[in-house]
Amino acid sequence: MLGNLGGQIEGARAIRGFALPNHAPTACRFDPRLPGFRMPMPGGVLRFSNSDPGPLPADLADIVFAPVTQLAGWIRAGALTSVRLTRIYLDRIAALGPRLECWAMVTPDPALAEAEAADALTRAGVNLGPLHGIPYGLKDLFDTKGIVTGWGGEPWRNRVPDADAAIVRRLRAAGAVMLGKTALGAIAYNDIWYGGITRNPWNTEEGSSGSSAGSASATAAGLCAFAIGTETLGSITSPCQRCGTTGLRPTFGRVSRAGGMALCPSLDKVGPICRTVEDCALVLAAINGGDPADRGSIDAPFAFDATAPVEGMRVGFLPAAFGEGATAVDHAALAAMRRLPVEVVEESLPDLPWMALMNVVYAEATALFQDVTLKDVDDTLTWQEAGAWPNTMRKAWFLSAVDHVNLDRLRYAAMEALDALFGRVDALIGPFATGPMLVASNFTGQPCLHLRAGFDALPTRQRGTLGSKGVSFTEPGDDAGAAHRVPQGISLWAGLFDEGRLLNLAMALERELRVWRERPQLTA
Repeated sequence: MLGNLGGQIEGARAIRGFALPNHAPTACRFDPRLPGFRMPMPGGVLRFSNSDPGPLPADLADIVFAPVTQLAGWIRAGALTSVRLTRIYLDRIAALGPRLECWAMVTPDPALAEAEAADALTRAGVNLGPLHGIPYGLKDLFDTKGIVTGWGGEPWRNRVPDADAAIVRRLRAAGAVMLGKTALGAIAYNDIWYGGITRNPWNTEEGSSGSSAGSASATAAGLCAFAIGTETLGSITSPCQRCGTTGLRPTFGRVSRAGGMALCPSLDKVGPICRTVEDCALVLAAINGGDPADRGSIDAPFAFDATAPVEGMRVGFLPAAFGEGATAVDHAALAAMRRLPVEVVEESLPDLPWMALMNVVYAEATALFQDVTLKDVDDTLTWQEAGAWPNTMRKAWFLSAVDHVNLDRLRYAAMEALDALFGRVDALIGPFATGPMLVASNFTGQPCLHLRAGFDALPTRQRGTLGSKGVSFTEPGDDAGAAHRVPQGISLWAGLFDEGRLLNLAMALERELRVWRERPQLTA
């Protein structure tokens, strides 16, 4: 063997010495669709609620915490201007943002200019849709022309792109108003960034989880109407679990990632973080669509009818997910699902080595950020615990390429397993990180919607970690510490590109749970 190693070593040295930019694509692309896949509801409608939003409240808190569906109604009716709404959010950001450390960059002048443009269209009788004039926060891994996009990490904190990401252009075309860039954990992991630790508005002694830390924190605190997040493995659903927001991780490929920081090209996904389920539908409709600039993009229609019934849907659950470790909120959510006019059935998944797939995350992330390790960039990152990127990326260099190929084959087996599952049920319900579904569905590409299900009294929690034995995002902190009333959520999963029915089911569950309206009590 020794005589043959020289060429292999030289090849490794050659690629490690070749500078590939973050946006350089892979030749191989992941496609979640198995042979014979048929797109659900390819010719479906797009219909949102159009109820009377009622009179504009006198209390500003009632305005900033209103769902987008209601804000859009006030703007459409002329009861509220985009400029006024934008100023209200900007004032609230100035008062509460520093305490939560949830904004990497606030852009008041461009935001007010976009709001004035939206109001000018309104005065001319033009409305661009449900997001017309609605202020939002953008996760700071998406490029914004002339505005710092720092990816949460010290090495990139002064990085200024010269073009907008695809999602920025799509939201602008929909009339949405960007308030600024929300903070994220460095290199899209956790809630520690170069500006501090993003806080949970319900308990500011703990982080908001991540990596879409600022997007969830700002939305939960009423500092924007909605926000954009991304998920590779829990980065939308985990901060939504922590902060009590509603997050939709769409099917892999549905939303363009062009102009966004790449972490794991075969896993990265983009989705909305909102306060209600239907708001997620409004945002997804605006950002959905194929894009040749993203090699993982899949041009898929999005069909949604807010009035569609859920009668006859078949909803599965994994019994083990509601066993040891499940909370009273988890069981209450399952009981609420049983009260809906749906069939709830026990389900199962094959006993695959699901957690072995985690090595794919480590390998892809380390490859795309090889200089973090090879040029000692890891020393500049704030988070230096055992489970943080510096150590995780160092050990990833010891992964086997042969094992990586077999992990890809295991991933296909996982795709077949979940395809079979969603051939038997229309949706699955379960706790956020119990059982294999968090890992499994991220690797197979199925969509997930996480919504608030109730509240619990918990001591301050530590930061989460990605480990070979499991994924933990809500580790308990000091058991002797004071308990805080904090939100807890529940996840719903569905088949590929079946977000429409998933949203209908989630809306019905949201109405049954009746907990989304409660707000965190924050003072400047």
